[in-house]
Amino acid sequence: MATQYGISGTTAKGIAASVERAVAEGSMAPGAALPPVRRLADDLGVSPGTVATAYKELRQRGIVVTRGRGGTVVVPAPAVASRRPPKVPEGLRDLAGGHPDPRLLPGLVPPSRLSPGARSHRSTPRLARLEDAVRAWLGSDGVPVEHVTFAHGALDLVGRLFSVELRPGDAVAMEDPGYHHLLDLVTALGLRMIPVAVDDEGVLPEAVRTALRAGAGARALVCSPRAQNPYGGRFSAERREALLGVLREHPEVLVVENDHASAVADAPLRTLTGAGLSRWVHVRTVSKFLGTDLRWAAAACDPMTLGRHDGRLLLTSGWVSHLLQETVYGLLTDESTRALVARAEETYTVRRNALVQELGDRGIEAHGASGMNVWVPVRDESAVVNGLRSYGWWVAAGARFRLSAGPGVRITTAELAPADAARLASDFAGVLGESEATYGG
Repeated sequence: MATQYGISGTTAKGIAASVERAVAEGSMAPGAALPPVRRLADDLGVSPGTVATAYKELRQRGIVVTRGRGGTVVVPAPAVASRRPPKVPEGLRDLAGGHPDPRLLPGLVPPSRLSPGARSHRSTPRLARLEDAVRAWLGSDGVPVEHVTFAHGALDLVGRLFSVELRPGDAVAMEDPGYHHLLDLVTALGLRMIPVAVDDEGVLPEAVRTALRAGAGARALVCSPRAQNPYGGRFSAERREALLGVLREHPEVLVVENDHASAVADAPLRTLTGAGLSRWVHVRTVSKFLGTDLRWAAAACDPMTLGRHDGRLLLTSGWVSHLLQETVYGLLTDESTRALVARAEETYTVRRNALVQELGDRGIEAHGASGMNVWVPVRDESAVVNGLRSYGWWVAAGARFRLSAGPGVRITTAELAPADAARLASDFAGVLGESEATYGG
């Protein structure tokens, strides 16, 4: 064993498993350097080719990355690690989860009639009436709906698409800060992430241009047109046009538009689709306004993307459960549910704006132009999280959302009444006052 590094094994698979185990257990931290190939080969008594093969496998699995002269290091969020949040300490008010208010979700009633018989739905994977409802839903926002498909949530669709579109080592331009599960997924697929900065109007055009240019060469872009998680940005008309100007210069890039909060985003959809792009997909989920257990997504896309997605779907699960589709159709077309969703959007808007206003009144910068999250830049995430914990609040440290962006905390306002927002803002100011170094001076 190479005791200095804690790596063992005499075969490529054994060496790779040893490194993976060390990363999973935490003895090799993110950013830790692996020894040079020849040095480890000498220590283990194996050929350099065996070690090189092990390192190649680790790269393909998203556990390490090779940085030229910088050597091979454990990636910031390895696929065997997790960006999942820690458990909420007992007795604290949870504002870290990113979940909707359960009181603003409809009751989930299964359809009265199940799919008849034991037969395959591979030949008719989508319910025609739900497909029609999806076309009306997306089309009313200006999304082209000639080609639509379904998936088991946005992550399921993105993972399937990237597995057929890209190869390990390919680069994907990702929002920074961005949705932590998407960041984990891209890493797990063995893909490289290129951070793209965001502001209140979404991804920055110049950051996208930098990510797509020849040197970086991102082959896909993932972005949120509204309710960006965790920053809360939404595309303005000007930002949309600027982004299209950049993307039209790269027709081979697959643009993934993640409209995860659509009906409760409190912002119009300014979609990048239907504007001359060659490769694109617009995906919507319903978990934020119909139910967190409804693992279903609708997507509209270009014909090539449709063929690649549905071809891989056919080989795996085959179709999305018709029972699930019946449930979604019933809720999407129910008038009382639509009224509840409209009330939820209004409520989330009031609650989010209340916290942004209360923090601003106390001189604390906060971002939340749409959706149900507020991002607050801080100097020391741990100091703020632990400080608010002492006041009875539990907020999300920004580390799991970030690639190279500055530190911050995410606060989910879905269940935060305006009166509570005032108290939280006051406590936040108190935490910053207790340690000025925590928050930029």
